[in-house]
Amino acid sequence: MKTVVDLSGLPVIERPGRIEILKSKWYPEYVESMAEMCRQVLGDYGYREIGEHTLPGSLEMPLAARDLLAEDGSGAIDAIICFGVIVKGDTLHFEMISNECMRGLGDVMHAFRRPIVVEVLPVFDIQHAAERAGDDEFNKGIEAAAAAIEMVAWRRSVTG
Repeated sequence: MKTVVDLSGLPVIERPGRIEILKSKWYPEYVESMAEMCRQVLGDYGYREIGEHTLPGSLEMPLAARDLLAEDGSGAIDAIICFGVIVKGDTLHFEMISNECMRGLGDVMHAFRRPIVVEVLPVFDIQHAAERAGDDEFNKGIEAAAAAIEMVAWRRSVTG
């Protein structure tokens, strides 16, 4: 379902840290569109340090997220945001990649206690990705940025 995120109530992040964006190289027109909208919202809410990494695919995202967080000794990374598109084909590839990507990213998030926002879109038709990565208020990059900001604010309120 396509949703519009209301940004008007987002919390203000005092001393924004760093956000890392992981992108699959597949379907770059949709992945980059989501990442661009995400960067815009993050910038509007004070984030200036936004790293980006293009990976071979969505399956590699858990390892990349783990490596980034393992090397972040100072705790500068506030969150990681992942963008990708996986299209259902004739084999089980879709299910295997989608499931392993989500499971792996969840494991990393719990191990490092840092938010990982996932907008890896498992779609049955490429048009579904186009509808969620368009130049409009339904772009999932907006939702990803809002979720990251909300989680960073929440974590800071409970962990100091």
